[in-house]
Amino acid sequence: MRRYLRSLDPQLSRPVWLLQLGGLMNFFGNGIVFPFLVIYLHDVRGFSLTTAGLVIAASSSAQLVAGIGAGALIDVVGPKRLLAAGLVLQAVGFGLFPLVHEPWHAFVLITIEGAGAAGFWPSQSTLMSRLVDDRRRHNAFAVQRASMNLGVGLGGMVGGLIATVSDPRSFTILFVVDAVTFVAYIGALAFVPDPGVSREESEQPSSYGAVLRHKTFVALWTLNFTFVAAGIAMLNLVPPFVRDHARISEQQIGIFFFVNTIVIVLAQLPLSRWLEGRRRLRAIALMPLLFAAAWLVVDAAGIWLEATAAFAVLLVAALMLGIGDCFHGPAHVALIADIGPPHLRGRYFAVHSLSWGLAGAVGPAIGGALLDHEPFALWPLAAAACVVAAFGWFSLQRFLPPGLQRIPHREPLPVSPQPVPVAAE
Repeated sequence: MRRYLRSLDPQLSRPVWLLQLGGLMNFFGNGIVFPFLVIYLHDVRGFSLTTAGLVIAASSSAQLVAGIGAGALIDVVGPKRLLAAGLVLQAVGFGLFPLVHEPWHAFVLITIEGAGAAGFWPSQSTLMSRLVDDRRRHNAFAVQRASMNLGVGLGGMVGGLIATVSDPRSFTILFVVDAVTFVAYIGALAFVPDPGVSREESEQPSSYGAVLRHKTFVALWTLNFTFVAAGIAMLNLVPPFVRDHARISEQQIGIFFFVNTIVIVLAQLPLSRWLEGRRRLRAIALMPLLFAAAWLVVDAAGIWLEATAAFAVLLVAALMLGIGDCFHGPAHVALIADIGPPHLRGRYFAVHSLSWGLAGAVGPAIGGALLDHEPFALWPLAAAACVVAAFGWFSLQRFLPPGLQRIPHREPLPVSPQPVPVAAE
């Protein structure tokens, strides 16, 4: 894994690739669990799809409550400590999930996990941004996205081979492995330093008011919320939909997520390099358009196809979702690191993470109810919301500061020698 990460960008420092390695292990565990969490709650524990969707939403709701405090703590105690604390809470939350037998059990444990995630996401992003200079930051986040999705895809593949609805003990294995990966990430984190911020920056006034008064950031937040709710959050609902309406097996669901991941791993770095020098938000507007097209393909597979034919079409959707996902790290996440001052970076990432948390609550809650009552209406509605987000990102481009309009090149561009003026005689 070390050689793989170094090969993505050999110029990243040792602490950065250790952070990437820890993330890869962690997301391998998440990939084992997430594609099958709704199936576990619905088919193994007997909860309705609406209840299962609300459980997923509860994790995001916990992130909303804990996220505000997490941002302030990052700027005070540092992202490394808060990241470790978040990993412990997530290990406890998912590690005890095999004990779930009543809905309230699931709500309590997923709330613990969500509180951990509230600290995990902004602290990881803040720590990464501190370890990388601004010209390589977009590529570092692209590498993070690639390693994260490699972990999720491998985990989904392994989870598909292990999970069997007829054997609840198979899901116990999934949750225990996930908990172990959180602990493994803590081990890798022990060797990652936190460079912190300068004394002058740390002495400047810090508050969430400055973040919320940043109109461009608030617009970015709103668009990210719209896209995550209608795009990425809907990935949790693909497995039960295709299993019930397209007759796709658990193993094929695992392959779907694995193909999606392989596309991201192979395309992420070439796409990140291709994006260098291009306009940020016009590039990222392509992402929700690809997701919108993919959701229409998923809907069509459920309406008209079954089994092998449906599975083949769903792999096309996995391809589109993978390519679309590649835009987020270099074009969007790196922008959040650049748009605010370093001493407020924890708060910026915390508020940004709330867009994921709130969208993760709203998306599955509404989507789960639609899946229960109007399953074929879910995907066209999600596609329409993605198109709205694409239009918003495209329109917002002109409001970015001039220095952030384009994704920077990893290395400074060569400066052409200026002609020496000749004095007039």
